[in-house]
Amino acid sequence: MCRTIGIHRAERRNKMSRTIFVTGASGNLGREVVKALLTKDVAVKAGTRDTSRIQQAENLQAVLFDYTDPATFTDALDGIRGVFLVAPPMDPEAPAKLVPFIEKAKAAGIEHIVFNSALGVDQVEQAPLRIVERALMESGLGYTILRPNFFMENFSTGFIAPMIKHQNAIFLAAGDGKTSFISTRDIADVGVKAFTDGLYGQEYNLTGPEALDHTQVARKIGEVIGKQITYHALDEETMLQGARDLGMPEGAVQYMAILYGAVRAGYTAAVTEDVENVTGRKSVTFDEFVEENTGCWR
Repeated sequence: MCRTIGIHRAERRNKMSRTIFVTGASGNLGREVVKALLTKDVAVKAGTRDTSRIQQAENLQAVLFDYTDPATFTDALDGIRGVFLVAPPMDPEAPAKLVPFIEKAKAAGIEHIVFNSALGVDQVEQAPLRIVERALMESGLGYTILRPNFFMENFSTGFIAPMIKHQNAIFLAAGDGKTSFISTRDIADVGVKAFTDGLYGQEYNLTGPEALDHTQVARKIGEVIGKQITYHALDEETMLQGARDLGMPEGAVQYMAILYGAVRAGYTAAVTEDVENVTGRKSVTFDEFVEENTGCWR
């Protein structure tokens, strides 16, 4: 009997030693990362400010986590091997929130942090996510940095989805700039490979397979759902005021201005093969994404 109990305890310890903590686990990307890890039989701690949003499952534990509450760090980091680190969206204060967590992770003996950054931030040293990247790279921790382009899911479950569903339109100050949109599924799969294959010290620029402007995006969605979807190219101040009217904090509003300024300038049009190089498969096309998400717009 004692030997059997001892074996079970050892198994539990071994499972915990392989556990990955995912921040922002109830968000668009976090959900995909959790799903991808579980399919590889990797145990997951899912960090969220509202644990009721995480559906309990085998190998999955929801834990309360809030960057603004360091008291939640200890439980989140207990008994885990790695962290998939996601910053709060469009947050200019990201370094003040994430750097203390990285320091806590180092003190806790975490082996590997996969940080989801953003395409192009390595070209702007003062960018908030670049500051986080630098802190992680200089921390002495094992790290992998992912720099994805804009998410395809912004159109299906993100902030653009209600425009399409209720107004048959997309309202943005993106001009005619093109973006190589990427599916969160591809980002998640690269992140999981980083953990399972030990891709330490690597930096990946992640994009979809083609660059599209928002007129093309609107047409592709409209053709599949049988509606005319129209892209309205706003001037920047109109877009930003609309964001303020919806209650977006001013820091996030200014962050949004920088992002869509980059789109208009053509900085988000590059296409890379990093997804295929890491995962061994082609990245999801926008046409495939639309076909899989028609229910979001009907």
